[in-house]
Amino acid sequence: MPAPSPTAEKLYNFSKVCEILDKHDRLPSKIIPILQEVQEEYRYLPEEILTFVATSLGISPARVFGIATFYSHFSLEPKGKYIIKVCDGTACHVKGSSGLIETIERELNLSEKVHTTPDLLFTLETVSCLGACGLAPAVVINDKVYGQVSKKQMKELIAEYRAKED
Repeated sequence: MPAPSPTAEKLYNFSKVCEILDKHDRLPSKIIPILQEVQEEYRYLPEEILTFVATSLGISPARVFGIATFYSHFSLEPKGKYIIKVCDGTACHVKGSSGLIETIERELNLSEKVHTTPDLLFTLETVSCLGACGLAPAVVINDKVYGQVSKKQMKELIAEYRAKED
């Protein structure tokens, strides 16, 4: 098994990655659940770890990167502890989701190009449908659904989640 570079080893806990690999018997056919667990651990898929996983499974890094970039669930960029998903589908858009997005960007100092706060506490994502049209505008923070969210409520939610970290 290849040793990670000294720089990468300082940044990441490769023993945790080895545990994940061992849990799946280091089978290449288990690549998706392996990547899911790695992402759960790090909140994204670091390049160094993808390369390590590929080498450990005896498959090409290109194949692993292909899988990691094919599925929208996977991310190659760090994400915040709290993922705020705002629906921008028709019903939510009509009910003001664009105003919620602007409020979130303002509150968290984000933009169309910057989706994650520097402290890795929040990430903003827009989604086409949350399947909650009757709750428009709908927002999901991690796995909790909030419906008929106003700009004021959105600010309060952000403050509530920030307070959890104090």
